[in-house]
Parts: sequence; structure tokens; C-alpha cells
Amino acid sequence: MGVTEQHVSRETPEWTPIAEEAERAARVLHPDRHGMPRPVHRRLLTVANQKGGVGKTTSTVNLAAALAMHGVRVLVIDLDPQGNASTALGVEHRLGTPSVYEVLLGEIRLAEAAVESTASPNLLCVPATIDLAGAEIELVSMVAREQRLKQALTPDALDELDVDYVLIDCPPSLGLLTVNALVAADEVLIPIQCEYYALEGLGQLLSNIDLVRAHLNTDLHVSTILLTMYDGRTKLADQVTTEVRTHFGPTVLRTVIPRSVKVSEAPGYSQTVLAYDPGSRGAMSYVDAAREIAERGASGRIRTDGR
Repeated sequence: MGVTEQHVSRETPEWTPIAEEAERAARVLHPDRHGMPRPVHRRLLTVANQKGGVGKTTSTVNLAAALAMHGVRVLVIDLDPQGNASTALGVEHRLGTPSVYEVLLGEIRLAEAAVESTASPNLLCVPATIDLAGAEIELVSMVAREQRLKQALTPDALDELDVDYVLIDCPPSLGLLTVNALVAADEVLIPIQCEYYALEGLGQLLSNIDLVRAHLNTDLHVSTILLTMYDGRTKLADQVTTEVRTHFGPTVLRTVIPRSVKVSEAPGYSQTVLAYDPGSRGAMSYVDAAREIAERGASGRIRTDGR
């Protein structure tokens, strides 16, 4: 399954691996020539999977950066107390920084916490500070505790920021922060790694989504599944891919994110992989996945799970 279009045939003497990588980099570095369509309606996606290490935050920031670099306005809400999404997007999140914590408590407006990412002028981020670690305890005693994020993400608040997409990065748990994210969004994007325990815990996540849909947010549905950490050298990766596609059908994006050292290294430099190594297979895979998401949004073909 290729992640890029080949404009130079491998059979021609002009083709070399270096030429291919240069072409990939050019497509990322000159996104104005490959713009992505804006959605028919603003889309709010919660990126969730309580299993850690599946590429949840990595996928959130790189999909957001890919969309933003190609002309789409994106807001990332970092709802993970670790603040990794904030780090990758080059956004300050030291203690005392206006953050999603104050937004949840109703102390500040969304626009007061949203700051521009270094990745793109079209990309905004509401950072997470260490204060968020205690937020679940504080939220327990609040009225409508599951609705706090939804109350902050009003159409007027999002209109003020003029964004087409909102991506909410959740912590690796099914606690109150994740429930807030599920109540606030219409769609769920689930990253699934192409490894042995890929589907472990997925049933519990889907059950929780069903509960939220039944009691708190009737519009919620799983619109997108992204396969990550694909290693083409192993039969297991193909088996997992086949199994996920059999179970979830067209909900699964065609693009698969390969296991990549560059993708893993990028956050250490407070960058997305698109900025860190734009010619890498990981960067181009996220661009292709973002294009699929954008094309679905522009066509209105979003509800693919039939629920």
C-alpha cells in the first residue's frame, strides 16, 4: 500500500530513492500547490484510545499540522495532563500559562487560551499544563461535570477562532477528561497500532462511546479509524490490518502510518514530523491520511459506521 504517488516511474533511469524523497519533501514544503478542501461543516473530532503507546498524540498533532499546512484552519485541544501535544506543536505550557484547565473551570474563554502553533499560522492549540492532572478530582463536584468542555466549545467561541477542524487529544484513560472530550465532539477518531494487542481494550472504549451516545451526546459516532505503527516486514501487521478492516470497513482510512524513527524523534525537538523531516515516509503518510479526512469532510461522507 503506497503512501505517495509516483510521478517518476521506477523503470526509468531518472528514478532514484533520493529523487523520490526529494519529491516527497517538495510536496510538503510547497503545500500551496496541493491544497486540501475545507469541510462542509465544522468538524469536532476526539482522538481517543485508553491504551497507551498507540500513536494518539502523534496522530493528533501530525494530522492537524498536515491539514493546517494545506490551507485548513485547525484547533488542537490538549486534554492530556502530560502536555505532549503542546510540546510537539511548539506551544508554551509551563505552570501559569493560560490553558485548557482554566477553560474547563470556566475561568477564561477559549480564545484566551488558544495560541498559534509554530507549525503553521493556520494551527491553534489550547495547551495543557500540569494543573490538568488534578482537574478530574475538581470536576467531580461540579454541576454538569461531563459537559464542561462542551460548554466552552460553543459555535460562537469556535467562530471567533475561525476554525474548520477541532481535534481533541485525550489522556490514555477512560476518565472524566475523556468523557468530556466525547461529550464535546461529534466524531471519534481511534488510532489502532498494527501489533499483537491492537484490539485489546477497544471493546471497552466502544462500550463507553455507546454509553455517552445513549445518555449525553446522541450525535457521537466513530467516524475514523487510523492504523498506526505498521511494519511491512511482519506478517502480523498485515493480519491486524486485515482484521481491523474486516471489522470496521470504510471507517478505516486507506492510508496506514508506518513505524518510523523520524516520527518518534520529532517531539523531542518540539516539532511535528512534517517540520522535522518532511521527506520521510511518516510525514507523507500523515499528509495522505489528512487528505482522506479532508476529502470526507468536504464531501459530507462522514458517518461511515452506520450509527
